[in-house]
Amino acid sequence: MSKNIYVGNLPWAATEDDVRAAFAAYGEVASVKLIQDRETGRPRGFGFVEMDDNGALDAIEALDGKDFGGRNLKVNEARPRPERPRW
Repeated sequence: MSKNIYVGNLPWAATEDDVRAAFAAYGEVASVKLIQDRETGRPRGFGFVEMDDNGALDAIEALDGKDFGGRNLKVNEARPRPERPRW
């Protein structure tokens, strides 16, 4: 089983490989997805990491509030996306 983790307050220069390396210290990382602005293609400063349950809990505890590229990360379990009406 795996957990989806929200990672916020990322520096603009952060790459998926940077984030993967930070989380890999706590368990196997299944995927990393950094969110980009649709119009400009620039990073939005947050993303999601999917990893095994035990590693996810350890990573959340260890990395929440920790300095990453000069910014304090906000790390918690991702909440399900609310449904939006489709037009």
